[in-house]
Amino acid sequence: MERRELVLETGRRRITDVTAHCRRFASEQGVDGLLHVFLPHATAGLALVETGAGSDDDLADHLDEWLPRDDRWRHRHGSPGHGADHVLPALLRPSLTLAVDGGDLVLGTWQSVVVVDTNVDNRERRLRLSFLAG
Repeated sequence: MERRELVLETGRRRITDVTAHCRRFASEQGVDGLLHVFLPHATAGLALVETGAGSDDDLADHLDEWLPRDDRWRHRHGSPGHGADHVLPALLRPSLTLAVDGGDLVLGTWQSVVVVDTNVDNRERRLRLSFLAG
């Protein structure tokens, strides 16, 4: 099994497109298989979403409605509303498994792999990619 770990800086933006990293890693394998993407953090998640046409901005904007940054959360250390960051992974998964066909990542026309991170207290994230040849 091939593996790679990437370090991402996500602190200034809520949505970070990692599709190019995933495509490059899949391409280096050059065969059919499965790409597993894992984000080992308690306050961030992964999603498949269209980017660049507003859907990613809509997702980022609506996170404030779904997970308000106020004092309603029992988990209270860190920045105001940080408890919401800890609920995010219950809504967005920490891992994705994607098909790879001959080294090409199989995604829909408008699908992108993104890291969703609302936690301004932790600006650096690790993203683990692993490939299982089929």
